[in-house]
Amino acid sequence: MESTLFQHAAARGIRLIETLGWDGAQLVRLDGHLARLACGAAMLGYPCDLDAARARLITAGQGVPARLRMTIGAGGDIAVTSAPMPPAKTKWRVGLADARLNTADPYLRVKSTHRPAYDAARAALPVGWDEVILLNEWGEVADGSISTLFFDCGAGLRTPPLSSGALPGVLRAEIAAPEETLTAADLPRVKLWLGNSLRGLIPAVWCA
Repeated sequence: MESTLFQHAAARGIRLIETLGWDGAQLVRLDGHLARLACGAAMLGYPCDLDAARARLITAGQGVPARLRMTIGAGGDIAVTSAPMPPAKTKWRVGLADARLNTADPYLRVKSTHRPAYDAARAALPVGWDEVILLNEWGEVADGSISTLFFDCGAGLRTPPLSSGALPGVLRAEIAAPEETLTAADLPRVKLWLGNSLRGLIPAVWCA
């Protein structure tokens, strides 16, 4: 019997997404992306042929370094697109988004095209900023619009809990930093980094 979540996702044409880099020699963190893809497919009830997904990515990842975006639909169909790698930056300027996340939203636990709060935050990105941080309904720091937040309050690298609304990022899983709750008031007072699998870990400057 189809789940309610599958019915919702399929009816709206929601697709699973994985975005990763081809560095000219290999697909970066490929196994991590496929593992997250499998979890997302299981959650939504989508069929997912991981061997076919791997083969499509390997075929697409040829030549110069590139950004690969793979999506999978409710029927298990796979699409892969390639684009130039985004320009590298040594530091990101980051501030607070107006959009909020609702921790009860099941789509926060899966990387998909259904990202209304993230899309709204990204669309409203102020000139000169590289990223914005989204809070949840309790005022806890949850996630960046396209990145995972990492911080250091003096006890080493930490990251917000998944329970605060953070996406289970591939880079986050690789770094495996301990979880710690952070509030908006803490952001100007801690060392910040932002990261995702495509760009790696980048130091951040808070824009009040």
